[in-house]
Amino acid sequence: MSAHLIRGARLRGASTGDIAIENGVFVDPADVAGSTGLQTLDAEGLVALPGFVDLHTHLRQPGGEQAETVKSGSQAAALGGYTAIHAMANTNPVADTAELVTQVWRWGSDAGYVDVRPVGAVTRGLEGRELSAMGAMARSEAKVRVFSDDGKCVFDSSLMRRALQYAKDLGAVVAQHAQDPLLTAGALMNDGALSATLGLEGWPSVAEESIIARDVLLAESVGARLHICHLSTAGSVDVIRWAKQRGIAVTAEVTPHHLLLTEDLVSSFDPLYKVNPPLRSTEDILALREALAQGVIDVVATDHAPHPPESKDCSFPEGAFGMLGLETAFAVVNTTLVETGMISFDDVARIMSSQPAAIGGVAGYDTPFTVGQPAHLTLVDPSGTTAEPHGSLSTNNPYRGIALTGRVVHTIYGGLHTVQDGSVLGRAEGDL
Repeated sequence: MSAHLIRGARLRGASTGDIAIENGVFVDPADVAGSTGLQTLDAEGLVALPGFVDLHTHLRQPGGEQAETVKSGSQAAALGGYTAIHAMANTNPVADTAELVTQVWRWGSDAGYVDVRPVGAVTRGLEGRELSAMGAMARSEAKVRVFSDDGKCVFDSSLMRRALQYAKDLGAVVAQHAQDPLLTAGALMNDGALSATLGLEGWPSVAEESIIARDVLLAESVGARLHICHLSTAGSVDVIRWAKQRGIAVTAEVTPHHLLLTEDLVSSFDPLYKVNPPLRSTEDILALREALAQGVIDVVATDHAPHPPESKDCSFPEGAFGMLGLETAFAVVNTTLVETGMISFDDVARIMSSQPAAIGGVAGYDTPFTVGQPAHLTLVDPSGTTAEPHGSLSTNNPYRGIALTGRVVHTIYGGLHTVQDGSVLGRAEGDL
């Protein structure tokens, strides 16, 4: 692998400097000066950020390859500036055994675009009746450190408490899909005046907030770590804030779409805007942005959920829940938070790289650009125009027609150039 010298980038949006990479790690730029075969990249005007880490990606393989494969999802992730992603367990069959999570990990390794970290199911078959083989998955080649029944809530309190205790013993974390199934039976959108006007079954905020309140207390009772998936309401922010003040080891994520898109879009009855949890009110969005800027919400996670066309080309009630997110996440964060002055690029590095890596147990992201650290790097143009997503096999992009600012120009994963000038490189092109 040849040496690379990246010149003139703004390091995490601050001072301008050079970055050198050799043999897959960051090195001192002085050490590669004059090296044979040195490749130089002019990064003037670009911001250098550590490679992004997503705690919440749906890759669909096995069983849903018509919507996404590990390879296509990995390419979409690289286009979005990601160098590590966590693949959720709600595949067919469910990723609830050591054999299956290892297979997903191997598919990711073979693709070579990002570090694919399988998430193991909490319960067998996501059925919420008995715990999965969590220990075997943790000890497997995939070294699972995040467990989730995402798509379904671990609703049984006793089972959830045992899962938290077991995850604690494994040095892992349980990521909960906070949704009371009894309060959301048949629900299609945010509960409120608009849902009544549209005649669509409402999804009350308390269905999320009550599960979070229960689970932070369960986590406290056993001294375990808890992570809350796709937090979406102002009330949920209040619960997380209270739990953190109490010293409970809870972290939370917010999706890009819950930072920007409101329930008003559902008035079109376009299933493109059908998602779980649903798009909420403007008041909720503003509370989520503020909580992310304050550190109450820890990370941005995409909940990238690809679907084949027929799952969205239908009536709203029949449409599938979910939206694409990997390729547009940075642009949404840049547009809603950086350009509005709520956060800096240093904060972007925290909420999209170091913090999700720490929660998921992914090494190599704690001290970006430090000599000897793995060379995971994203170069972005803060004023660039985001392209229509094209890496995924699916097209359910909810940001069509919305002006977003911020473009991922280059992605480097472990010293390997995976995206150059906004295009995915093949194996030979990127030394992959």
